[in-house]
Amino acid sequence: KMAAAAGGVPVRVCHQEIVRFDLEIKAAVQDIRDCPGPLSALTELNAAVKEKFRHLRGRIQELEQMAREQDKESEKQALLQEVENHKKQMLSNQAAWRKANLACKIAIDNSEKDQLLQGRDSLRQRKTTKESLAESASNITESLMSISRMMSQQVQQSEETVQTLANSSRTILEANEEFKSMSGTIQLGRKLITKYNRRELTDKLLIFLALALFLATVLYILKKRLFPFL
Repeated sequence: KMAAAAGGVPVRVCHQEIVRFDLEIKAAVQDIRDCPGPLSALTELNAAVKEKFRHLRGRIQELEQMAREQDKESEKQALLQEVENHKKQMLSNQAAWRKANLACKIAIDNSEKDQLLQGRDSLRQRKTTKESLAESASNITESLMSISRMMSQQVQQSEETVQTLANSSRTILEANEEFKSMSGTIQLGRKLITKYNRRELTDKLLIFLALALFLATVLYILKKRLFPFL
């Protein structure tokens, strides 16, 4: 129903792609959680997840734009609710992504500690670990900042929508007051017209009676002068 309301294929396809990216992200997060290392492999997995999040944000923004272009308010609100649900799911995936990275890094660190105890290039591996952790932290921070900016824009748009609704409500109230005033004026005019019609009927009746009296008087005078013997 939503796909047809928004022009058919675009909304349906957009929704399917959002679901597809969501499932791919969940699978990628699980791969990160199960990653045995090394950190370079974890970095590649995080890069792939970051790219999927980029596509997912793009599709969510497209769906939001389609929702705002709807003519029917009910369909618009329904699509916007779907957008909010997708955003919440994306934030949940972000949290799962961070937890998976933390668990994977802890596992890799423990593995590297075991290797250090076995005497395998302790200094070189420690340096690589720090650099990889810093790079992963930087990538995650960049992604979170992007989400924060998108949420800030959404809050601003919501404030503008609330202001628009408030202005619309004020205009409706003013129009209602004007309608009440006009209704009173119309009722007063109707009463005046009714009163005028009644007075016009009375005036016509009086004129008719006066005319009849005049004719009777004329006939009486003529009768007296022309036929005095009657």
